[in-house]
Formats: sequence, structure tokens, C-alpha cells
Amino acid sequence: MKITSIPNSLAIFFIIAFFYACSSDSSTNPNAEFIAADADFSNWMGWTMIAEKKGPDPFLGDAHSGNTPNTKRRIYIKQSNAQRGENGQYPKGTIVVKQILAGDGSNIMIVAMAKRGGTFNSEDNGWEWFILNSNGTIQNRGDRLSSNMCNICHSAVKSNKDYIYSK
Repeated sequence: MKITSIPNSLAIFFIIAFFYACSSDSSTNPNAEFIAADADFSNWMGWTMIAEKKGPDPFLGDAHSGNTPNTKRRIYIKQSNAQRGENGQYPKGTIVVKQILAGDGSNIMIVAMAKRGGTFNSEDNGWEWFILNSNGTIQNRGDRLSSNMCNICHSAVKSNKDYIYSK
């Protein structure tokens, strides 16, 4: 047995301990943000469907094909974050996906929102807005999508439903 194996083992231990201590953890850092990635939207059609709406919806206007006859909208929420907390707010990491379908069942658009938290979009409860590709990967993201239309429309239900119309 070489004596050098002990110092090498100690060095590896301290390197691992250093990276573990420096890792970001939302339980020790309440301001840490949840930053959604493509993998967070995988299998979204297998999530809990919280609503299915058909036809024109006066609350939507032109958004989400709200004025289009025969349109269907399916809204899904990621099961692990389906409940609001005692404060009426959804927890950081909550993801909602809305699939907008034409009368023939083809995709018109897939949009999503994720509760990012931290200091992100703090005036609008930390929600980030997404446009997804048909395979569920992120096409576009941000807090000001559609010239801020997401924040403006969804803020109408900020106090009692934390920006989510359907639940």
C-alpha cells in the first residue's frame, strides 16, 4: 500500500465536499430560481389534465385562439406541483401546459407557464411564459412574451388563482 493514496483520497473528499456545499439548493436558498429546461416539459400529455375547453371563450379574446370556432384547449399541470399552498400561490417549479387544437385535431400552438420564483418577473409572481414545439421542447421563453400580453392577461386572476385561469 502506498502512503500517497491517503492524501489523494483526502483531496478527492475535500473536492466533493466543496462542490456539494457550493451547489444551489432552493431549500437553503429561498431566492433560488427554478429554471425550466426541455426535460421539464417531457411527457406533458401524461400530466394531470385540469381543463378541456371547446369553442370561443370570451375571457381569452384573440389569445389562444379564443375567438375561433371548433378550437379545443387542453390544459395540463405537472402532477408533483398541482396544489396551491396555504398562501394561495403555486410552489416554485409548478408547470402548466396548454395545447391549442384546431377542429380537425391538429396542433395550432402549445404554450406553457412555469413558476420560476426568485427575483424573476417578480411583479407577476415569478411566472415565466413559453411557446413549445410540437415535441414539447422550448421554442421561445421569457417574462415578456407577446409584448407582455401573457403578464397582462394572466394578472387578471393573480389574486385568487395565482395567474392560472383553469384551476
